[in-house]
Amino acid sequence: MAELILNNDTSKSMQEHAVATFPEECCGFMFGSFKDDRVIIDRVKVVENSHPDFKARRFLISPEDYMNAEKYAEENGLTLVGVYHSHPNHPALPSETDRLAAMPGFAYIIYSIMDGEPAEVTAWELEEDRSKFKELEIVNKEE
Repeated sequence: MAELILNNDTSKSMQEHAVATFPEECCGFMFGSFKDDRVIIDRVKVVENSHPDFKARRFLISPEDYMNAEKYAEENGLTLVGVYHSHPNHPALPSETDRLAAMPGFAYIIYSIMDGEPAEVTAWELEEDRSKFKELEIVNKEE
């Protein structure tokens, strides 16, 4: 993957979710397809941050939510292509915690929300050896 393609609706949905959950981290799934070196995001699905304690600095997606996301993808002819989350009052850079939880082959979007306002959005993929993230170029596609 070198590019992540977003349409206006999916981009807006993720950003609104990130703002609405501030000052806690939000999280959700991205569905779409992989084509050549691009990941195309067609739909998103909001999930609850299941982290038991520290939602302002951590997110956790329950195993049940992952199973439901896979089922949703299958029922709708989609592919689960990644996860998005927010960083409240923090840059949109992946943390070490993000790296340890990530999987190669998935795309990751991070929204930075500063004092309740959108600040920055970035996209990433984890290297196959899991050592580091590689940034993806975000391309907004109007529909």
